[in-house]
Amino acid sequence: MARTEPLQERKKVNTMGKCILIGAGDLTMGELSVTEEDYVIAVDGGLGYCGLLHVEPDLIIGDCDSMTEQEKLAVEQLQQTVPEKICRLPECKDDTDMLAAIKRGLELGYTDFRIYAATGGRFDHTLANIQCLLYLKNHGAVGYLVDGTGMVLVLQNEAVHFRKELEGTMSLFALTKEVKGVNIRGMKYPLENAVITNDFPIGISNEFLGEEAEVSVEDGELVCMIRYYEDEV
Repeated sequence: MARTEPLQERKKVNTMGKCILIGAGDLTMGELSVTEEDYVIAVDGGLGYCGLLHVEPDLIIGDCDSMTEQEKLAVEQLQQTVPEKICRLPECKDDTDMLAAIKRGLELGYTDFRIYAATGGRFDHTLANIQCLLYLKNHGAVGYLVDGTGMVLVLQNEAVHFRKELEGTMSLFALTKEVKGVNIRGMKYPLENAVITNDFPIGISNEFLGEEAEVSVEDGELVCMIRYYEDEV
């Protein structure tokens, strides 16, 4: 089922739509809202999910290692008819398929990235996709790993506000050795000017209380994982 955006509205940096990336991880949702302003990239085996989500990708990018034989054949046919929609990557490369897709979206001028089917499956791919969120932050953009049960974002020297309608839990994890000046307000377990380290998971399983909540970071990077309550899914 579709969800209300859990974050409070923030000032838009431009009038473009979102860059929507569909990966080959676990798909835990059955519909996807896409506007004419959005740009959709199927990342390798994520092409197989596009049909399930009734989404037509603007670009298919990857080395095809997670595609089925039928999908590989479809890509070969598209490369003959609409080559601009295909970006074949070599198997031996430094960038993951997802990072290559993110770089393409940045080149096109997008600053708001929504990444679907990017968790579950291989844990190393999930961790790599979380690192991609930090890459986006470091390049003037923002990204979210989104699925039907929650979302993941990265906070970097900023404050993020959450809507009072949000029900579920939130966990915070330090990406750097120390994250300083962490404040949590409007949640079950508040923090004030705290230091969170990457060897002590004190930020696990906080709870929303039906009021507007805020998390702020003065110095450092935090991974923020939100899980919706099961009866909301």
